[in-house]
Amino acid sequence: MEHIKTYNKIEHPVNTHSIVIEGPITASNLRQYVFHQDLKAFRPASRQFQALLEIADLPEGRIIIARQDETIIGYVTYLYPDPLERWSTFQMKDLLELGAIEVIPEYRGSKVASNLLQVSMMDPFMENYIIISTEYYWHWDLKGTNLSIWEYRKVMEKMMASGGLLPAPTDDPEIISHPANCLMVRIGSNVDNESIKQFETLRFLNRHQLRSFREGI
Repeated sequence: MEHIKTYNKIEHPVNTHSIVIEGPITASNLRQYVFHQDLKAFRPASRQFQALLEIADLPEGRIIIARQDETIIGYVTYLYPDPLERWSTFQMKDLLELGAIEVIPEYRGSKVASNLLQVSMMDPFMENYIIISTEYYWHWDLKGTNLSIWEYRKVMEKMMASGGLLPAPTDDPEIISHPANCLMVRIGSNVDNESIKQFETLRFLNRHQLRSFREGI
């Protein structure tokens, strides 16, 4: 599958200035900017920036950034699911995972994250993908936001909906281990029925594997 990437850019006003939200960004372009030290939700900022550079170089990888002048203050990543995750079981070429989305504390609540998702979906080629995001409450910044699990879940759902991702049922053990966890899904308008059916099997993989086992007995 050829992964076509079309660059888009908007300016998002925040207080007295504008934030530039743009992408997909290449690794060479990323290196022109400074990665804010507070982008450390997943790992130290320097290591996270290196991870973004590696994703940007992947054929399917997409990095959308938010920046104030030359400083990156937020980003969202898209890439194939980790080979160790269930979502890579069928190695679907048209299934991408929203791997991470992060905005520095100073700009949270300013709709920067929502605009990152909206700019992501401005690329018409995104209609060729099934996009998923696996949301686990233990990854959420409950302490930093001073929100309860369910308040955070509500905010997260609203943000994801701005990019067209909606909650979808699954029997994935990690997701169903807590009622606040969820699978978010967006199915592009150009995804064929065969991929949609395969994804349905993937969402309920345990059920299908159990059925296959029983039928084989």
